[in-house]
Amino acid sequence: MAEVIKTVEDLERKLAQPSPALVEDMARLEGDILVLGVGGKMGPSLAKLAKNAIVAAGGKQKVIGAARFSTKSLVDELEQAGVETIVCDVTSESDLAALPEVPNVIFMVGMKFGTTGNEHLTWLMNSYVPGRVAERFRRSSIVVFSSGNVYPLTPVHLGGASEENEVGPVGEYAQSVLGRERVFTAFSHKYKTPMLLFRLMYAIDLRYGILLEVAEAVRDGRPIDVTMGNVNVIWQGDANEMALRSLFHCASPPRVLNVTGPETISIRWLAERFGELLGVEPRFSGAEAPTALLGNASNAHRLFGYPRVTLREMIELVAGWVKAGGPTLGKPTHFQEREGKF
Repeated sequence: MAEVIKTVEDLERKLAQPSPALVEDMARLEGDILVLGVGGKMGPSLAKLAKNAIVAAGGKQKVIGAARFSTKSLVDELEQAGVETIVCDVTSESDLAALPEVPNVIFMVGMKFGTTGNEHLTWLMNSYVPGRVAERFRRSSIVVFSSGNVYPLTPVHLGGASEENEVGPVGEYAQSVLGRERVFTAFSHKYKTPMLLFRLMYAIDLRYGILLEVAEAVRDGRPIDVTMGNVNVIWQGDANEMALRSLFHCASPPRVLNVTGPETISIRWLAERFGELLGVEPRFSGAEAPTALLGNASNAHRLFGYPRVTLREMIELVAGWVKAGGPTLGKPTHFQEREGKF
């Protein structure tokens, strides 16, 4: 059985625990790290993970988190963890200019939820802002958080799109994410800026993600639509670790890297496992389509090894969290979406 995580504090501690490999990498990191867009779902734990790894390595580098910071509590949380914070509106030229010059940038700015009806803002954040950031940090190495949504749906039997596959974004959100990649790539060519395009597919922790959504549906007796019958997931802590270690694999033109877990996971199988753990018979609707949004992350696994938190461990952790009524973020992934409308 997986360990039991009962509190948000325990969860945050686990997410920010560096592996020996990350500590070793941070020991040879030159210069500070700026996490731009630190206020999202993954940013706070990534920044704390980076700081913990640097401390464990005996380093003195700063980890700086920049965001709008709509709540002061996040500022306090990060500062207490040793992460310096800067209030920054990335759409403001003066705010961007005021950011410190750093050799290492993790770009986590982006918009997904609420895209439909706000397409103009989606394109601003996902495709225009990247150009301003790329210009501002043209002398840095930049890991750019992207998404597997840039790929089209692929036949399930192929096991997911690899970096060799052609992109084919479905819907305006996915198109704007490809726009982010293209704009960063243009500036990488212009300035020879080393970059890595980090195509992430469905990170989870216990407060959000596909596993939580399926577990809650099973618990509540709601039918689970299995039309998007297969998915990939990765533990947020593992994804964040790979992002930090990707600073050593940036290149110009940018390197592209798919990041997710090794399994192609059946939603039906997943619901059945949660049914066993929660003591509820899952209900289903629809039928599995022959295609799904899937990624092949074998290149990331070759570089960094397999994720430390396995699928079975994630299932047990999420089931325990749901049983205990743990808090959630209320941000659905919309993994069932096949038309690209977010």
